[in-house]
Amino acid sequence: MEKSCSLLVHFDKGTPAIANEIREALEGNDVEAKIDAMKKAISLLLNGETLPQLFITIVRYVLPSEDHTVQKLLLLYLEIIEKTDAKGRVLPEMILICQNLRNNLQHPNEYIRGVTLRFLCRLNEAEIIEPLIPSVLQNLEHRHPYIRRNAILAMMSIYKLPQGEQILVDAPEMIEQLLSTEQDPSAKRNAFLMLFTCAQERAVNYLLTNVDKVSEWGELLQMIVLDLIRKVCRTNRGEKGRYIKIIISLLNVPSTAVVYECAGTLVSLSYAPTAIRAAANTYCQLLLSQSDNNVKLIVLDQLNELKSSHREVMADMFMDILRALSSPNLDVRRKTLDIVLELVTNRNINEVVLTLKKEVVKTQNGELEKNGEYRQMLIQAIHSCAVKFPEVASTVVHLLMDFLGDSNVASATDVIVFVREIIETNPKLRVSIITRLLDTFYQIRASRVCACALWIVGEYCLSLSEVESGLATIKQCLGELPFYSHSEEDEGNDSSKKAQQVNSMTVSSKRPAILSDGTYATQSAASETAFSPPTFVQGSLASGNLRSLLLTGDFFLGAVVACTLTKLVLRLEEVQPSKVEVHKASTQALLIFVSMLQLGQSPVLPHPIDNDSYDRIVLCIRLLCNTSDEIRNIWLQSCRQSFVSMLTEQQLRETEEIRARAQISHSQPDDLIDFYHLKSRKGMSQLELEDEVQDDLKRATGEFIKEGDAANKLNRILQLTGFSDPVYAEAYVTVHHYDIVLDVTVINRTKETLQNLCLELATMGDLKLVERPQNNTLAPESSKKIKACIKVSSTETGVIFGNIVYETSNVHERTVIVLNDIHIDIMDYISPAVCSDGAFRTMWAEFEWENKVAVNTVIQDEKEFLDHIMKSTNMKCLTAPSALDGQCGFLAANLYAKSVFGEDALVNVSIEKQVDGKLSGYIRIRSKTQGIALSLGDKITLKQKGGI
Repeated sequence: MEKSCSLLVHFDKGTPAIANEIREALEGNDVEAKIDAMKKAISLLLNGETLPQLFITIVRYVLPSEDHTVQKLLLLYLEIIEKTDAKGRVLPEMILICQNLRNNLQHPNEYIRGVTLRFLCRLNEAEIIEPLIPSVLQNLEHRHPYIRRNAILAMMSIYKLPQGEQILVDAPEMIEQLLSTEQDPSAKRNAFLMLFTCAQERAVNYLLTNVDKVSEWGELLQMIVLDLIRKVCRTNRGEKGRYIKIIISLLNVPSTAVVYECAGTLVSLSYAPTAIRAAANTYCQLLLSQSDNNVKLIVLDQLNELKSSHREVMADMFMDILRALSSPNLDVRRKTLDIVLELVTNRNINEVVLTLKKEVVKTQNGELEKNGEYRQMLIQAIHSCAVKFPEVASTVVHLLMDFLGDSNVASATDVIVFVREIIETNPKLRVSIITRLLDTFYQIRASRVCACALWIVGEYCLSLSEVESGLATIKQCLGELPFYSHSEEDEGNDSSKKAQQVNSMTVSSKRPAILSDGTYATQSAASETAFSPPTFVQGSLASGNLRSLLLTGDFFLGAVVACTLTKLVLRLEEVQPSKVEVHKASTQALLIFVSMLQLGQSPVLPHPIDNDSYDRIVLCIRLLCNTSDEIRNIWLQSCRQSFVSMLTEQQLRETEEIRARAQISHSQPDDLIDFYHLKSRKGMSQLELEDEVQDDLKRATGEFIKEGDAANKLNRILQLTGFSDPVYAEAYVTVHHYDIVLDVTVINRTKETLQNLCLELATMGDLKLVERPQNNTLAPESSKKIKACIKVSSTETGVIFGNIVYETSNVHERTVIVLNDIHIDIMDYISPAVCSDGAFRTMWAEFEWENKVAVNTVIQDEKEFLDHIMKSTNMKCLTAPSALDGQCGFLAANLYAKSVFGEDALVNVSIEKQVDGKLSGYIRIRSKTQGIALSLGDKITLKQKGGI
């Protein structure tokens, strides 16, 4: 069994020191050589060597040394050597050590006394400690605070020993007296810590006696006071009223660490609105006063937790939280916006939107490099506000439309999606939005934004003037026809061949660039973002945005242009009385369609038009040549109706989620009537009265009972040993974010006393054992509970394994019982989450770890299999239910979840039903880290069969 040790020393195994060399160096008079020899001896002892022959040498030649470093190393040596024999009795030669320690405790040098007292804190042998007690007590009255504070720590460690209460009978009383006279903050803190640990009632009495002075105590002592309050209130909730006053008095101290702990303690102890408001105010002040971004993120996490349980109180704090947007860090801004958006109500929506508008305007100065990303976050936030509260849409939509030409494509895309939704949900804004969109259409630089803007123009230009303006704007942005001439085609062939020779080493895609003389050349293009500044075609007219994008080979946009022109011409037939004008517009549209097809089939561009775009443009030509009423209805009405149904379904899903969240905290159908004025006050303050009322409310709605779910506890009990083993053990596993707590119950099933019974644990994966459980002695047929704490650092399936080791009086060898492995389930760290389709696609493209799992299941229904995967992986389906309806033989869906460590887990399920009725396909998992991708893949492989 490994022993616990308080020091860690690097040891080079390649050049081990020889005991004889160490002994010679220790016997010499050279102090530096002695220091080096002591370090080598300590390293050897820590790595398993015994070196019994060195003990007498060290007693003779090292104990008398006056050098401080030598004395410090001597104490480390004494700490790690074996001080007892096989039966647990102290070795007789340790008497020599006692005399040296007593001399050190009475040494005139404060440093020697101090390090010796610290050494006593790590000594467990009562026989060695007992003769030193008078010297330790003398040091409590030493003039130097360094010695006093270490003497108190030594007393606390001694008092905690099994025989400590007999060795130091009146220690708590002595420390309490010392506490009343002590002036040094650290010594005072140590004294109060000892009372808190060893005599809690005395600590409570001292605290209540000095309530008025708590705010004047030092920072270290105030932190211990908060620990004491938490412990007392956890065991006896009825007494928390008087402690809450102490906490509130500490909220005004200058130490930010104490203030932060006070706020957390207040939230954990009280549900009273006054207490919650005080804690929230404290967090907001810390948010603004601290410059460290990590601190800001931690405080925002605390505010987020407060928001989920005390939304009404937090709704009044939204402006204080919004001030955190002044931080340049994007993560801080993102968390701030997420919190504020859930606090928006009818009362504060105008102030929130006004603040967001000011922030959007600030992003135009271009000073910060990430202004584009920040602007995108703000646009999404404003979009969310406008969807929840349509009345504010009119105040923001025109401001945001100024950013349709933004160089950040994602930001511009968010704006146009917002405009598309607002123009449908706010009919009163339709005319102004269409007018503004047509005026600013030429500024749009991105293909995706152009496509969405064209769809809006085609669907929402209803009057004669709007339709004519729409047609004129599109024609102007397309420029003169044709898009190229035959002479340019010949020149383009020659120049493109030359350009291809020059750029033969370029790997990326090729797109045409128009040179100053009007000829074409190919260029490398890394992404679709936006085109270069306007260029000249045929040397006569500057090209519009649509023309430039078409000349880059973007024929999907060409198909969208064709569809938009077709809709506008069809609507023109309904609103234009003059048939001549209708035919004229139809002819011009047909000419544009034919020109786009010619451009797509010409050798000027590096790649021809794709079949899908070609078929769509040809369909538009046929439609304008021969239109029926049924086709007209499909083009002018059905498309918009599909969009309306999509919005309706999306709003319905959000409403259902809000309703489901609202119903979680209510366990009774009847509303509780609180007779506030009839409650007995018993001399309580307003805060205590509020707290009592809130406790009654929580108790009535079953929120206190909800924590202790007996059925859930039974599911988490794991059997570690067999029923026939001499020691039976089972563990109750509690997973709480970054910690795993194992409560292991050990039962001695034999008729013998088991000595030095130890639970030895080891971990695999990103798990770390915090401290090793102590040895225990088990009487015949008795039981013992052993607790072990394990830290978790990432979302990865980990394994805990180990042994139970014990000794009996009859057998000299130790008995080992191997325990069953404990597998930590990844599902304990993953929770369903929601993200937009755009964010999902972006993360899917960025994440580098992918795990591809082949579908192998007995389930034959696609929807049933998807539900089974969602339940098994604890993920949420982002694909709309309407997209999953029907029986078409195949299914594709996106799933999303987030871990407690902030990691994203993306899953794409693509399955198809074979002729024999079985399902085939793949489940692809992507994440930023390898652990979550592999663990989720293993989980899906294990669970996908169904019925497991």
